[in-house]
Amino acid sequence: MTDEVVTHAFTRTIRVPGLDKPVALITLDNGFDHTKPNTFGREGLSSLSAAFDAAVQADPAAIAVTGKPFIFAVGADLTGVGQVTDHATALEIGKQGHDVFRKFTDSKVPTFAFINGAVMGGGLELALSCHYRTIASNVAAISLPECFLGLFPGWGGTQLLPNLIGADRAVTVIIENALNQNKMLKPKQALELGIADVLLDSPDYFEQSLLWLTDVVNGKTTVQRAEIDRGEAWDAAIARARAIVDGKTHGAAPGPNKAVELLELARHNDLDRGYAAETEALADVVMSDELRAGLYSFNLVQKRARRPAGAPDKSLARPVTKVGIVGAGLMASQMALLFARRLHVPVVLTDIDQARVDKGVGYVHTEVDKLQGKKRISPDEANRLKALVSGSLDKAAFADADFVIEAVFENLEVKQQVFAEVEEHVSAECVLATNTSSLSITDMAAKLRHPERVVGFHFFNPVAVMPLLEIIRADKTDDATLATAFKVGKELKKSSVLVKDAPAFVVNRLLTRFLGEITAALDEGTPFDVADHALDPLGLPMTPMILLQLVGPAVGLHVAEIMHNAFPDRFGVSENMKRFVEAGKTAVWQWDAQGNQTLDPEVAALWQAGDSPSTAEQLLDRTLAALADEVRRMLDEGVVAEAQDIDLCLILGAGWPFWLGGITPYLDRSGVSERVTGKRFLAPGVASVPR
Repeated sequence: MTDEVVTHAFTRTIRVPGLDKPVALITLDNGFDHTKPNTFGREGLSSLSAAFDAAVQADPAAIAVTGKPFIFAVGADLTGVGQVTDHATALEIGKQGHDVFRKFTDSKVPTFAFINGAVMGGGLELALSCHYRTIASNVAAISLPECFLGLFPGWGGTQLLPNLIGADRAVTVIIENALNQNKMLKPKQALELGIADVLLDSPDYFEQSLLWLTDVVNGKTTVQRAEIDRGEAWDAAIARARAIVDGKTHGAAPGPNKAVELLELARHNDLDRGYAAETEALADVVMSDELRAGLYSFNLVQKRARRPAGAPDKSLARPVTKVGIVGAGLMASQMALLFARRLHVPVVLTDIDQARVDKGVGYVHTEVDKLQGKKRISPDEANRLKALVSGSLDKAAFADADFVIEAVFENLEVKQQVFAEVEEHVSAECVLATNTSSLSITDMAAKLRHPERVVGFHFFNPVAVMPLLEIIRADKTDDATLATAFKVGKELKKSSVLVKDAPAFVVNRLLTRFLGEITAALDEGTPFDVADHALDPLGLPMTPMILLQLVGPAVGLHVAEIMHNAFPDRFGVSENMKRFVEAGKTAVWQWDAQGNQTLDPEVAALWQAGDSPSTAEQLLDRTLAALADEVRRMLDEGVVAEAQDIDLCLILGAGWPFWLGGITPYLDRSGVSERVTGKRFLAPGVASVPR
C-alpha cells in the first residue's frame, strides 16, 4: 500500500530484577505524536513479525509489546482498504494479520501486552493474541469498532474474545457497543469484563507492568480466567447478537451479520478453523460496496468535518468572551450549558418573564449537578459552571456580549423583532446567530442596521449529543462573522458544514422530503405498518413514524408548510397530518406492557385514507427517487459545496449509518441516481468497489 504510514516495531531487551533472562520489549511507533495513532498496514505487519522473531532470538523470559506515548494501536490502516481491487489481495491482508498476531498466541515464551494508551480494532486484537494483558488507568479509548464501520474484527477478535470473556460479554463489545455509535470502554470496564488481567496506575505504569510480568513468570501471580459456558449461555448470546444486528441494520450491512456467524463458530475454540473463516469473510466484506461506503463515511467524519469546505480564513475570527441567548426553553438551556462547558465564558439567558428565566437557569444547574454526580466534572468545575450561567429579563445584559444566539418560536416576525431589540444593546461587531431550523436568515437580517453580522447556527437535538452544526451564510453575512461562527463551532466540539441560505438547509430539507413521501402514501391508503417499514432495507436508525414522534409532529408540519411555500410542486401538506396535530397527537404507535406495538385507534379514526395503497417496494422506490431528485437540486442550487457535505450532514445530523455513506453512495450503487437524475453523485470507486 503506497500510502501506508508505517508503524514500525522495535525490539530491545531489558534486564528485570527477579528474572534470570531478559524481557524482550517490542515498541510500536509510527514516528508521529499521539495525534496520528499507530495502525497496521502490510509493511507495519511485516515489521511486527520481524520484531517478534528478533525477540525470540534474544532467548527472553518473556516478550512484551507496548505502544508509543498515549497510543498502543488503533487497528488496521483503513486507507489501504480503498486500494484493494480484488478478492485475492483482500485474502492476503486477512491472512497476514492472522499469521503475525498468532505468533504471540502460539509462542512458547509468555507474551504480554502492555496497553499503555488508546487501543482499538486490530490493536486490541493484537493484545488479545498475547497470553496476558496489563492496562493503564488513563487509557482514553478501548473498543472493537469494526461493526460500526460495516466490518467485523477480522484478525482474531471474533474467535479470541468470546473464548476469553464469554460469548455474551463478547457480543456486548463486538456488536452492541459498536452499533451503539461506537461506544467505548473505560479501563476499569476492560478489567471487569476480563479483557485486561490487571489495571495499573499510569504514572509508573511501565515499571508496574514489568513487576507484574515478573511475578507471573515466576509463578507468584496466577491469573484466574472465567470458565466459558459453551451451551445455553452461548445460544442466548448469539440470539441476542442476531436481534441487535437485525434491529440496528435490517440486514443492510454485511459486516455485522458476519460477526454473528463468526461468534457462533468461536464456540468450538478452534483457531485454525476460526481464523480461516475470518479471513474468508474479511475478504468478502472488504470487496463489498457497503464497507467502501462505511470507509467513505469514516473519512468524511475524520477528515472533511475537520476542514469544512468554504470556511473563511480562521484568522478573521473575532474573540468571544461572553455569550447571550434569547429564550430560556429547553433548546436554549441545552445551548447555555454547552457554551459554558466548552467556551468557559459567561452565558446569560433572557426571556419574557422571570419564571421562564429561572426555569432555564435551573435546568442548567440541575444538569451540572448530574454531571458532578456521575463524576464527569469536579465540585470546583460544577461551581464554576453554575457561576457562568445567569438570567435576565433585560436584553441590556447583552451589552458586552460578542455572540448572541436566539432560540425563540419558529416565526420570522418574532425572530426579526428579537434581533431588532438585541441590536439596540450590542456592539456593531457582535455576532447575531439564529438556531432556526428552516427560516430564511437573509429575511431575518433584512431590517437590521448591520445585517452582515447575522449567521445561521443550527444545532440538532439533543444539543450536547448530536455532532452536526449547520452554519448558514445569509446574503450579507461577512467573512469575519462566518469565521467567528466556525471558530465557536470548533470550540463547542461540533462538526460544522457551510450551508447556503436555502429553505430548511440540508438535513431538515431532505428529511421533510422523504417524510412527505411516506405521509402521502399513508394518505393514499398505504397501511401504517407497511409505510413505516418500507425503508427498512436502508438500515436507518429509526422508522419514519418514530422519527416524526421524536421531532414532534407539530414541528414536522410547520417545516412541511415552509417547504410547501418554497417548493409547492415537491413538498405537500397533509390534511391528515393537520388533523393529527390539531388533535394533540404526538405518536402514531402505542405500546402495551409487554412492548407490543399497535396503531393508536384514535389516529386510525382521524386518518382519512384513500384507496390507492402502495407496496413496501413501491414506496421504497418512490422515496429513494425523491431523495435523489432533491439532492441533485440542492447541489445544482449550491446549497453545499459537494455531495460529500450532504452525506456528512445526514451522518452527523440525522444519524444515518456509515454503510449507507450518508445517502449518495447508496443512491449510486442502487442505480437510482442515474435513473432519476441522469448521472451519479460520486465517481465510480468513490464509496464503492472499483470495477
